[in-house]
Amino acid sequence: MSKKYTIGVDYGTQSGRTVLVEVDSGREVATAVKAYPHGVMDEYLPDGRTKLAHDWALQHPQDYLDVLRETVPAVLEEAGITAEDIIGVGIDFTACTMLPTDKAGTPLCFMQEHAGNPHAYVKLWKHHAAQDEANKLNRIAAERGEDFLKRYGGKISSEWLIPKIWQILDEAPEIYEKADRIMEAADWVILQLTGKEMRNSCTAGYKAIWHKQQGYPSKDFFKALDPRLENLVEEKLSTEIHPIGAKAGEITKEAAALTGLKAGTAVAVANVDAHVAVPAVGITDEGKLLMIMGTSTCHILLGTQEKLVPGMCGVVEDGVIPGYLGYEAGQSCVGDHFEWFVDNCVPAHYIKEAEEQGVDIHRLLTEKAGRLAIGESGLIALDWWNGNRSVLVDVDLTGLLLGCTLLTKPEEIYRALIEATAYGTRMIIETFRENGVPINDLYAAGGIAEKNKLMMQIYADVTGMEIRISASPQAPALGSAMFGALAAGKDKGGYDDIVEAAKHMAKVREDYYKPVPENVEAYNKLYAEYKTLHDYFGRGVNDVMKRLKKIKAESK
Repeated sequence: MSKKYTIGVDYGTQSGRTVLVEVDSGREVATAVKAYPHGVMDEYLPDGRTKLAHDWALQHPQDYLDVLRETVPAVLEEAGITAEDIIGVGIDFTACTMLPTDKAGTPLCFMQEHAGNPHAYVKLWKHHAAQDEANKLNRIAAERGEDFLKRYGGKISSEWLIPKIWQILDEAPEIYEKADRIMEAADWVILQLTGKEMRNSCTAGYKAIWHKQQGYPSKDFFKALDPRLENLVEEKLSTEIHPIGAKAGEITKEAAALTGLKAGTAVAVANVDAHVAVPAVGITDEGKLLMIMGTSTCHILLGTQEKLVPGMCGVVEDGVIPGYLGYEAGQSCVGDHFEWFVDNCVPAHYIKEAEEQGVDIHRLLTEKAGRLAIGESGLIALDWWNGNRSVLVDVDLTGLLLGCTLLTKPEEIYRALIEATAYGTRMIIETFRENGVPINDLYAAGGIAEKNKLMMQIYADVTGMEIRISASPQAPALGSAMFGALAAGKDKGGYDDIVEAAKHMAKVREDYYKPVPENVEAYNKLYAEYKTLHDYFGRGVNDVMKRLKKIKAESK
């Protein structure tokens, strides 16, 4: 009997990647990556003339089709197998990443008359320009005593679906009226592959205030936000929500022509990139926290009881693994943090030194930072360059670096930024524990976890926990491939249960990071300082960050 394979497609912030996976072993046979041609649009639309306001982050849906067109045939060719050997496909996406379409599912930005309107494009997860709407939503929900707020740590984020939709209505009502569908990009891609609208329970639960037992918030609530939103669910969304692990449909003839896959191949209901990585590292029960580390970090945890944790991004029944509550938290700025520093703050002679050594600048800074003793720089930072997702849920917070002198070196700042992200993770872990959700084990996945040994040792020392690392460099894509095997089912050579799939396809590295006792003690002192600054600037004692943001906006 010939080997069977599945395909997982992971849509990230900057690129999409496809992996071809052997079903019986989880072996990743081939990988292909496609950088989005339009990238992240945060200054101008593709016309180069239409300027975007502060806090905007858009994408172009054509890029998502280009990922399928180029990477799927590429992995088939690299592996030397035919489409007949592919039994299933799964995809995952950053979320909430959403777009308006017409009845046929055509994105409004594809239409000439709307190509110059920013609201016709995809709003990426880190689009924060709907903060005013989020603030109003949270105030109205609190005044009405809406129960759903408790499930999301007390605040709905501007990154989520409803504030983004409301921003469209507020600023471009003509786009809102024209949109027959407002969809997660993940579900839009599934529509392109199967011809069916199959909205997934993961994004609906974590990003759209949907509950498995209660559905969406009431019409009265939406009407209280804006009378024009009263029938939002029926008119623009859908009451039909499909569970992760289910089959969405099959590859259509059109999708077969696009991808090179065989028409009739099973396609899984879409998932969120962070959440789908959980079974890829073998987590199928409670008490194990996975950090998916990239431009941002998402923290996913399974539990058996629904607890209300301040600042969590959500708790969703069956949101990650059937039979468990899935908790989510996150940090908005991790890889982005270091990229900002390298792009804006590194002197030319450091760049030259890296070139002479034949290494990239991140590696040079990491090596230099690794020679520093804990606390040697006298620096401490707050990791809020892109706002705070957990546990403060406030995108209007900004970064802080304290302790600089005329002797401060780039590597000292670089290390302080790394440490700040570790402190942010510890704050999340402690908040969950303090609210009755156990965290006994720590896992990490993503490029940073795989490549940066210094950073992972710092995380182990700051948290005082051992950290196990995914053995796959593409954990979300592997997880999507696992769900593709579920969509195919056992009769086709796949699996009928994600726990069974994880036994065969999941993997972590044998080596792992252990906290060093003296380092833990040293970091406890620094973390205490971080916590003081965190509460002082983040909990309303001193709102200078927000005042500065207001002054900045008024100066333009």
